[in-house]
Amino acid sequence: MKRFCLLFLVLLLGVLPLAGELRVFPEGQLPKDRRLQPLKDLNGHFPFAVPNTLKAWETRAAEVRQRVRVATGMWPMPERTPLNAVIHGKVEREGFTVEKVYFESVPGFYVTGLLFRPTEGAGPFPGVLSPHGHGGRLQDHGPEKIRDYIADGAERFESSGRFPKVARCAQLARMGCVTFLYDMIGYADNQQLSLHIGHRIVEARAGNTSESWGLYSAQAESRLQRVLGLQMWNSVRALDFLEGLPDVDSERLAVTGGSGGGTQTILLGALDERPVTAFPQGMVSTAMQGGCTCENTSLLRIGTGNVELAALFAPRPQAMTAANDWTKAMMTDGYPELQKVYQFYNAKDAVDCTDHTRFPHNYNYVSRALMYGWFNKHLKLGLEEPIVEADFPMLTAEEHAVWDADHPKPEGGEAFEKGLMRQLAASSDNQVAAMLTDDLRAAWTTLIGRSLPKHAEIETDSYRVEALDDGRSVSLGVVRSNAHGEEIPVAVHLSEGRRRHLALWVHGEGKAGVDDGARNALLDGGVTVVTPDLFGQGEFVQGEGAFSRNRNVENKRAFAGYTYGYNDTLFAQRVHDVLTVLASMTEEADSITLIGSGGAGPVAAVAAALAGDAVSNLALDTGNFRFAKLTDYRDVNFLPGAVKYGDLPAVLNLCSPKATFVRTAKKPSGDEAIVDWVKWAVGQG
Repeated sequence: MKRFCLLFLVLLLGVLPLAGELRVFPEGQLPKDRRLQPLKDLNGHFPFAVPNTLKAWETRAAEVRQRVRVATGMWPMPERTPLNAVIHGKVEREGFTVEKVYFESVPGFYVTGLLFRPTEGAGPFPGVLSPHGHGGRLQDHGPEKIRDYIADGAERFESSGRFPKVARCAQLARMGCVTFLYDMIGYADNQQLSLHIGHRIVEARAGNTSESWGLYSAQAESRLQRVLGLQMWNSVRALDFLEGLPDVDSERLAVTGGSGGGTQTILLGALDERPVTAFPQGMVSTAMQGGCTCENTSLLRIGTGNVELAALFAPRPQAMTAANDWTKAMMTDGYPELQKVYQFYNAKDAVDCTDHTRFPHNYNYVSRALMYGWFNKHLKLGLEEPIVEADFPMLTAEEHAVWDADHPKPEGGEAFEKGLMRQLAASSDNQVAAMLTDDLRAAWTTLIGRSLPKHAEIETDSYRVEALDDGRSVSLGVVRSNAHGEEIPVAVHLSEGRRRHLALWVHGEGKAGVDDGARNALLDGGVTVVTPDLFGQGEFVQGEGAFSRNRNVENKRAFAGYTYGYNDTLFAQRVHDVLTVLASMTEEADSITLIGSGGAGPVAAVAAALAGDAVSNLALDTGNFRFAKLTDYRDVNFLPGAVKYGDLPAVLNLCSPKATFVRTAKKPSGDEAIVDWVKWAVGQG
């Protein structure tokens, strides 16, 4: 199909005297748009399409890594405040010692865990970070189940095998690695935010305001405050703690975790360059991406998945296994793609996936044995192989406990949670206020997930030209983005003089919402007016009206990340449409004015901020809108992260130096004022 400029396609057509509503499609027919299909959720398929060249991969990797940073709340990277680490309560076992640790990842918010050190050899030793996953570091298989595991070859010992997360750290210490096993939020001694808050939220939480809010609220989501982000910051600070120990070689750091700890391993590898090798167990998969709230967050996996996220570790060596769970297809769907990325760096052997599909989901002895060999090689331990895990007496409850009479447990609960959110917001606000313009625009580009496409990437089709009752004509057609499977109905109202000044007018009710008199006033002034139905408006809807709320995936748990972690919000999709239509108008126009009214002012503003020079002038009726006023993450204007990155005022600053008119009053309609300003801006007033 040929690609045409939207305006010139209209100029080439004759006018057919057809009557009827300004519909592109017959009543009852919807656009052929991918977004009308069911939403994607964490149980979807997430194939990794590897680019064809190293250069293309590194461009893509930078984009995905930026998404990870923004989604986890680490763009910009939070301030590294003093850890104030405390190490106490050493106990000894054969070949290793265990000490209790706590430190502050942010002031007043503590990370807890156990530090395993070798008793033999001269340091500095490699450091291994060990996020534990669900079940916690105190996970106990129990006396009956451990015998079953031993019988089927998954474990070796009744004592240490009952506590597999402690067992791997003990063995790594015996191998000569300082190993830190730290608590996920809500587990063991990390109780300032409860296990329920961290992992088991089901119902929507009440009692949130713009001044006082907790996790899972629209206020928290708008600031990118999530359990996953807090946990990943704890992981970054845990690596800071480990790296800073005097007996640790900062050039030989590694990370390994299973299940939820595997998710943390993948993301830490994407965020932090310090680990030189990794073993993300049980979560590198093109299938289920992680079922817990602690593994999901808005923005994170839109257009990507765990295999591509793991590929961000390349060319650093990493290994994993495939089990009889959601990773079972890895040997043919995921692992070959990882090998292709590593081959770009001539390092195909630096990634490994072993078929252990005879076992269910695990980080069992057999998988741990592979990890020991992998770390022996890539941490340069020089040990004779095979490395055989040894047994040891279990740690007692007292030996496990970080908090005691001399080290009292810190305060937690709802008041602490809301205070932590305010504290994090204040620190983030100071950082964002100091961001460079390009960095702030990069953040908004990630929130929306698009920038202005190239003109050649967009197609236009005009289906017919109608003669209106007032003697004017309108061309009805579609603007299409084949790359994204999107099709946008548009009406092009051609000015009498057919001048090359174009106005793209977006309205909260679609093309039918633009006032005829205001539009005609622009046409009389020589401005051709393009009015689209953005996604969820007009012809995207059977019957009357527009989408009144964001759709949600079918998940019983009230958490925005289950939907917006895999799908763009309605607000972002409407910005996509504005950018697509703008791209169709760019080549043959002297100027393009973008107008947003009827509730679409914020959509137009964000599109203009991302459109660069494509927009000459910007006219908005914002109704004094602020993202911070939204209290429901299903609101049509909800956008994760919008408040963090400065809300609408920051967006308008990004629109500089465009000539900009902003009307904030809700009533009466600002169309007349907008028209007068637009005519002046294009030299017609």
